[in-house]
Amino acid sequence: MRSSVALVHELEASLRAARAAGRKLLIPYLMGGMTDDWEQSLAAVVAAGADAVEVGIPFSDPMMDGPVIQEAALMSLGRRTVPDQVLDGIARAEVPVPVAVMTYYNIVYRAGHKRMAHSLVTAGVSGAIIPDLSLEELAPWAREADAAGVETVLLVAPSSPDDRVARICDRARGFVYAVARMGVTGERAELGDEARQVVERIRRHSDMPVCVGVGVSTPEQAAEVCEVADGVVVGSALVRRLLARGGPEAAAEFVGSLRRAIDGGG
Repeated sequence: MRSSVALVHELEASLRAARAAGRKLLIPYLMGGMTDDWEQSLAAVVAAGADAVEVGIPFSDPMMDGPVIQEAALMSLGRRTVPDQVLDGIARAEVPVPVAVMTYYNIVYRAGHKRMAHSLVTAGVSGAIIPDLSLEELAPWAREADAAGVETVLLVAPSSPDDRVARICDRARGFVYAVARMGVTGERAELGDEARQVVERIRRHSDMPVCVGVGVSTPEQAAEVCEVADGVVVGSALVRRLLARGGPEAAAEFVGSLRRAIDGGG
């Protein structure tokens, strides 16, 4: 178990600094506990150029996630992974960039808001993404998260009305997560114009870093969304490689290709 507080790298401050330096932001997602070497994969994606990492805490009913991440969650749960084990793994990895966890409210509620927030900080986690916790019901968690120093990332969907976008942007911390396509997570052959439109709407209300996720699958798509956004979140395409037992080497190779693409190196 964790015996001391790990170093916490602030999410929003770090992303703002990278953006100010002219860098496009790359945030890979992987599922905690899905394989024996998931901690090595976490370290590998950071070494390959990630500016922050999103780590999933597995849940049995991941309503926002498509088949690939669902399979990874079930694999992790099948290995008897519990939230504290994921947080312990993050702490052990001691990655030199911010880490945000992505999970569902049932896990947060059962742990208790205050206990969960402090557990995240103890593990060195600076951000939380809880997609099934609505803006209207966010306050009890957000109070404890803010007090502990956990930045709650909020999502803006293509269907979000403008007044709601404004309220989301006002409450968001870390970065604003722009959802590229309606539907669950998963790889897409094409992104369409929705990602651009969502980013433009967010820009009217906030100067926070804006990163596009959900459906971004290839280096070419990552470079495309980074023409309008500050960065990109890539999950299913990376997790699919880990499900295929590619391990840290495949993770690093793929994330490296994303890094080169958004840096303009092809």
